[in-house]
Amino acid sequence: MSKISIILPDSSTKDFQKSPSVLELAESIGSRLAKDTIGAKINSNNEVQDLRTLLSDQDKVEIITKQSKESLDIFRHSAAHVLAQAVQSIWPEIKVTIGPVIESGFYYDFDSSYVFVEEDLIKIEKKMKELIKSKLPVTKEVWAIDKAIDYFKNKKELFKVEIIKDLKQEGLSEVSIYKQGDWLDLCKGPHVQNLGQISSIKLLSVAGAYWKGDEKNKQLQRIYGTAFRSEKDLQEHLHLLEEAKKRDHRILGKKLDLFFFHKYSPGAPFFTAKGSVIYNELTSYLKELYIKYNYEEVISPQIFDVDLYHKSGHYENYRENMYFTEIDKRQFSVKPMNCPGHCLIYSQKKHSYRDLPWRIADFGRLHRYERSGTMHGLSRVRSFCQDDAHIFCRLDQLQSEIKSFMNFLKEVYKSLGMNEYKIYLSTRPEKRMGSDDVWDKSEDALKKALDTLKLPYTISKGDGAFYGPKLDIVFIDSMKRPWQLGTLQCDFNMPEAFKLSYVGEDNENHQPIMLHRAILGSFERFLATYLEHTAGRLSFWMSPVQIAICNLTDKNKAYSENINIELKKDFRTFLDIRNEKLGFKIREAQIKQIPYMIIVGDKEESDKKVSLRLRTGENINNLTLKEVIEKLRKEKQTRIMESIFI
Repeated sequence: MSKISIILPDSSTKDFQKSPSVLELAESIGSRLAKDTIGAKINSNNEVQDLRTLLSDQDKVEIITKQSKESLDIFRHSAAHVLAQAVQSIWPEIKVTIGPVIESGFYYDFDSSYVFVEEDLIKIEKKMKELIKSKLPVTKEVWAIDKAIDYFKNKKELFKVEIIKDLKQEGLSEVSIYKQGDWLDLCKGPHVQNLGQISSIKLLSVAGAYWKGDEKNKQLQRIYGTAFRSEKDLQEHLHLLEEAKKRDHRILGKKLDLFFFHKYSPGAPFFTAKGSVIYNELTSYLKELYIKYNYEEVISPQIFDVDLYHKSGHYENYRENMYFTEIDKRQFSVKPMNCPGHCLIYSQKKHSYRDLPWRIADFGRLHRYERSGTMHGLSRVRSFCQDDAHIFCRLDQLQSEIKSFMNFLKEVYKSLGMNEYKIYLSTRPEKRMGSDDVWDKSEDALKKALDTLKLPYTISKGDGAFYGPKLDIVFIDSMKRPWQLGTLQCDFNMPEAFKLSYVGEDNENHQPIMLHRAILGSFERFLATYLEHTAGRLSFWMSPVQIAICNLTDKNKAYSENINIELKKDFRTFLDIRNEKLGFKIREAQIKQIPYMIIVGDKEESDKKVSLRLRTGENINNLTLKEVIEKLRKEKQTRIMESIFI
């Protein structure tokens, strides 16, 4: 029998008489490594494989241990199974559905007539810890698909039966089953060796959910939890969760009087005067940069004949998210995105190769249908605006345009104090338009640009738009949470669908490439993210109220009013001359996150000076009003993050 050679990361090999599992490979290297083994990456595939996976000759294997960053998802996936086992051991009549890993944790959905309450989480978590302490071994079996259907049908686990039948329709003949003690679950893995490898767990909350996310299906109960490699990491995460509750943008929006929602327009936010200031300041900032980066701003219609979306491909690929109406016996749609309209703008005149690149930006309002159960404050809405733009360019300009986009994004994020972000290259989805050759060109162009710029990125397989691959910019906020905001999408398909062209140097017609791009993305989603990132402590230039003028006594009212008159010429002010104690006025200004307070008492009035109080609580005395105005003008114009007085 020929030997099986497995290649290790240092290019050395391990030989076996038969195909070893990942765990057997680890055991051949050392008992300590075997004890810590969680899974493996095989042949440079970033997807972690189960430690029970059988290896083939010449496989290149990187073993994943408990200490590897990739192990966290395996801990959480296995913890979800422990959660389901714990629930069924306490309430055997409850039926299980699915329990995936999510960002920072996991959940499991249950079909139960018993309604979980928060107190039940303590009981379930205690049982989970008992199971983990037992160190039950986790084993994998492969069953014929009909055997699996019969087994779960006998157990009356009808949700599992439905899942397996769906897999059978997809052509699968076998499924994997993971056992821990006398409990088992359908799962593709990977999972830990034994439950004792799961370190620190915590159940977080209970919520409602619909089977397969469809509100027409049965309502289930969802238990959320998390798991970490150490108790220290878990406690840090729980601290951030508590901080996140305080920073919830829905609470801040109400507290700072920025926005609200109403039942008469679900999913469509109302921005108050103060909220509109932030919205408009961001828009103005981007418009200034559009001049610097050579963009032209356009305005396009809100309603289009659906023929436009047939041509663009959106009707066939996106119609479940669109709003439709009928006018004069013609079917129309409310605009869900700007790109088809921008193709019409491009097509209105002939273009030469000298005209390109042509960059057009549009702040038009967009409307997309979201299920009521998925909407969440400003984070997910039905009516929104993007800092949307499209670039029409030649193939030889593609790399420079991608570079320009990344420089633009870097400038904006730096000015907003958003210094940590990751780049994901999202490749072709299963449901898409265009040939594989076109997709190859698009994906290669994005890869080449990132490699040339030496920007690290992660491949996000299958997450591209239906018309092209994209770069997704994921911002990491102050609580270490990821938010997808900016994007750049490389599109060879839509220009072809609209028969767009330009006259090249050879006097022949050529097809332009279309880049879809946004820096902040949806303003609504961005504001939700940014409010939570900053805890509502906005920079001076975008604060709805920039300065509060507070008098000490009634004798100082007139002087305070005169100061307000001068400051209002350049800044947004609040004159607080109410008959209240100064301490009360200061606390209220701090709660409203007003960056500066000017305190006016007898001494300030007699000296014709002012005292400036910063949001930090620091006081700067003996300033002339002229000094304050000059410095704050500079702070406003330069859009710096911190106070110019610090």
